[in-house]
Amino acid sequence: MLTIIDKYILKRYLATFAVMLLLFIPIGIVVDVSEKINKLLENKVPIVEIALYYYNFTVYFANSLFPIFLFLSVIWFTSKLANDTEIIAILSSGISFTRFLRPYIMGASIVSVFVLLMGFFVVPSASEGFNNFRYMYLKGGGKEAMRGDNTDVYRQINDTDFIYVNSFNTETKTAFSFSLERFKNDKLVHKITASRITWNPKDSTYTLFDYAKRTVGPLNDVIVKLPEKKAVFDFDLEDLTPVVYIAETLSLGKLNAFIDKERERGSSNINVYLVVLYKKYSVPISAFILTIIAVAVSSMKRRGGMGTNLAIGIALAFSFVFFDKIFGVLAEKSSIPPLLAVWLPNIVFGILAIYLLRNAKR
Repeated sequence: MLTIIDKYILKRYLATFAVMLLLFIPIGIVVDVSEKINKLLENKVPIVEIALYYYNFTVYFANSLFPIFLFLSVIWFTSKLANDTEIIAILSSGISFTRFLRPYIMGASIVSVFVLLMGFFVVPSASEGFNNFRYMYLKGGGKEAMRGDNTDVYRQINDTDFIYVNSFNTETKTAFSFSLERFKNDKLVHKITASRITWNPKDSTYTLFDYAKRTVGPLNDVIVKLPEKKAVFDFDLEDLTPVVYIAETLSLGKLNAFIDKERERGSSNINVYLVVLYKKYSVPISAFILTIIAVAVSSMKRRGGMGTNLAIGIALAFSFVFFDKIFGVLAEKSSIPPLLAVWLPNIVFGILAIYLLRNAKR
């Protein structure tokens, strides 16, 4: 059963968090518009697409900075409770500090479930729209830039086949200097080469130009050459160079399937995809950690009032986001296991939360 105090604190928790979002998101939109207005006018972007972009921007922005918004909102209203001596009155009535935390934990649970579901189903779609717009209208290179480096692509497409292309054009669905090697028991079975290969959407086939196939025999090799040949392959040319932000645009089920597929292919970007997957679970858990830290820091009345608590809170919140970004990049670019890198900020700040909570109880 929720007591009157529980309902009062829980209501303040959720309401302050909502108000914090409503205050900062419009500010973020205004700043973004002021930075990009020249590009938008220069590229003559339709109003409908701009409106859709800022819807996606709102979801993307709120999800990225949710830890800061949550932390500051808890610091704000808890400091106000402390300054109005409401916390002293609550604890003096015989309620323990642990019991006092219960509505905060309930609020963190509600926010965590909301963020988790958003991360699984809503944020991927918003991320796709947000990034597509940026690359199409705000960055140079357009669709080509979305796919990063399209040169010297070497991929394993199944257990036996390996393909290589020198370069890949996303607009014409054409790859150049194509080769496919098939192995069996670590021995080359055959190799297919072509100066270029083009996707035919009408019949789902590929056309290979300057086609050559070398089949390795026990004594002599068999070589077949044709100026042009149609063939069916079990891969999509776009899979050779997926967009650089592909993992952010996939729902949970599709992301797991994509990671399994890329792991089988020996993708060099597998750590990038794993970081995105693990963050879907680690970010909601941070709501509990940051809530406990915020309550422990702001529940006592200080000489500096709310200003001191907010200063401490802002420093801790930005430290959390800083470490989260740093370890995420390290996981993508170094040999640090992605699971450890993603969860390390939660572990460090979780220990800090326990320490601060023990001191606050005293």
